[in-house]
Amino acid sequence: MAYETYQVVTGTVMAIQDMENDCCSKIISISDRGREVQFVVSGRTLVINNTTLRRGMRVAAFYDANLPTPAIYPPRYQAEIVTMLWRNQSVALAYFDENLLAADQSLQLNLDRQVKITTANGQSYSCSPGNAELLVYYTAVTRSIPPMTTPQKIIVLCPE
Repeated sequence: MAYETYQVVTGTVMAIQDMENDCCSKIISISDRGREVQFVVSGRTLVINNTTLRRGMRVAAFYDANLPTPAIYPPRYQAEIVTMLWRNQSVALAYFDENLLAADQSLQLNLDRQVKITTANGQSYSCSPGNAELLVYYTAVTRSIPPMTTPQKIIVLCPE
């Protein structure tokens, strides 16, 4: 699956409510620097580590910007991927080439033996993570062009 049309909203979960007439879906409200954004989290949403979402939790929610969205306020998107974030942690979703450079050249990865690399279902990944769609968790980046980081964790989004 190609993730280049995905956008991310990072913020704090302010509310979680049941979706009307759909017991398998929830609406989560995220506060992103004072701006509220709502996401539908359905049974097909990939919630990393199957984390139970809670009020006050810091998350990153990815949605496909090419999908139609209702013209309502606050905006409401279908969440494709939701992941919990620790304090000062950032996440990037992109295709990384064999040199671990993001396709849009927004991030260069430097790996060390401490980096945990898994698949989306939590299995260890023993191959090189290059030439794949990656969900990369990191804290610090250099001020170089492109910015470089040694990630804390990488999730390889294997093709289905």
